[in-house]
Amino acid sequence: MTDSVFRLSDVVLDDTIGRSTPDVEHERAVAIFDLIEENSFEPVGHGGGPYRLNLSLVDQKLVFDIRMETGGVVATHILSLTPFRRIVKDYFMICESYYEAIRSATPSRIEAIDMGRRGIHNEGSRTLMDRLKGKIIVDFDTARRLFTLVCVLYWRG
Repeated sequence: MTDSVFRLSDVVLDDTIGRSTPDVEHERAVAIFDLIEENSFEPVGHGGGPYRLNLSLVDQKLVFDIRMETGGVVATHILSLTPFRRIVKDYFMICESYYEAIRSATPSRIEAIDMGRRGIHNEGSRTLMDRLKGKIIVDFDTARRLFTLVCVLYWRG
């Protein structure tokens, strides 16, 4: 974990996100763990954290409620999930193909599908960075981890 003041120390999924199957809950916990373990998170115009991020869903929008680790309010940002729908759908479809390929395809076929999977994940990460522009500065690796979390919010199991 980094010692930077521009980082997340906690991520909480609000009850509006809803609960799912044990497998999905496990994937969500892993995504949160990975995000907290290593991230760069800088609310624009704020002097530094560490921060606690509470994610909720309101009217099909993702709400970023950012607070200081000690509880003080920093900012609230609301992102439409519409720009992510196609990317998440494509990502889930290629993930299914990847998991099927692991069982029976040649190594070169698995590698090709995995490259496509990573490409779609990168596209989602860049879209997230674009949507956060002017609100929250994140590096690409943090955007990837946040996009993974967005994906598992969609995943119902």
